[in-house]
Amino acid sequence: MQDSFKYAKGRWDKSHKPPDFKIGDLVLVSILNFNNIKGPQKLKDFFAGPFMIKALHGANGVQLELTGELMNKHPTFPVGLIKPHSSSEKELFQLGNKSPFEIPPLEEAEEKRILKLLKEKRTRKKRKGISCKV
Repeated sequence: MQDSFKYAKGRWDKSHKPPDFKIGDLVLVSILNFNNIKGPQKLKDFFAGPFMIKALHGANGVQLELTGELMNKHPTFPVGLIKPHSSSEKELFQLGNKSPFEIPPLEEAEEKRILKLLKEKRTRKKRKGISCKV
């Protein structure tokens, strides 16, 4: 039993390191499980932030200073849901700040008017000359 425990511990320790967060660090919070974030779910970023660490709760808990839409959430998160923020990640979070396209100005050319409203349009199939409604 002790041998299997040592073997499993050795494999775990090879690929895992304890988190090294300090009070005052900027981190991003995973928001995959939050349902109160506004906007379409499909276009939502995976992380929100950056937020500043206010307190550490042991090795696995972090208390953050939340702002904006996350202000109503409980401020303590497990270490698995946060990641350190770097200044190079600002490019990743630009879509939330700016619209991805510009609206072209309207041209004041000639006004178009509707000549005729069609209730249905008949098209002719190429086989046997049968017409059908589309």
